Amino acid sequence: MSMLTEGIRHLPDYLDRETQEKLVDEIRAVVEAAPLYVPAMPKTGKPMSVRMTNCGTFGWVTDRDGGYRYQAVHPVTGKPWPPIPKRLMALWAEVSDCPHEPQACLVNFYSDSARMGLHQDRDEKDLSAPVVSVSLGDDCLFRVGGTKRSDPTVSVHLSSGAIVILGGEGRLAFHGVDRIYPGTSTLLKQGGRINLTLRRVTLP
Repeated sequence: MSMLTEGIRHLPDYLDRETQEKLVDEIRAVVEAAPLYVPAMPKTGKPMSVRMTNCGTFGWVTDRDGGYRYQAVHPVTGKPWPPIPKRLMALWAEVSDCPHEPQACLVNFYSDSARMGLHQDRDEKDLSAPVVSVSLGDDCLFRVGGTKRSDPTVSVHLSSGAIVILGGEGRLAFHGVDRIYPGTSTLLKQGGRINLTLRRVTLP
């Protein structure tokens, strides 16, 4: 384990290959029930470069008119999100140091050219609970700073099976993905990267 910045833990190679493969199968089932879609930025309606979906009681969504928010149904199908796989619930119990279960799991799919600009995860009411991030597939260059956008940042390669926990003083740290490294993993047959982020949404 390493500390990227205060409150942010990096657990490289936490998930072995077999566990990663089982997780991918479970996420495929999630995507079958709640298809990937392209979210849009608030106000501008500009499409994001990732495709996404969710599982859990709530799902994080964004669009031009409604902005960033959590809701109980898929914005395209109108159906409730599928449940969070038990394997991910167990992972949260192992690494989060949080007594309450996660209520949402965002599923972001990064193609070779996808990025994620520096941002804070602050749409949740329960900011005492961490965000637990799981990397599957191709490596990425992850960048994280402080609680101000202007704070200095550090970067680290995240490989398949890595876990990052944003908690404590790092819960509202700005973070993002600067690039994907195509062909660095054989986990996903068509390449790319899946990022799973587990969160609490409401107060206990």
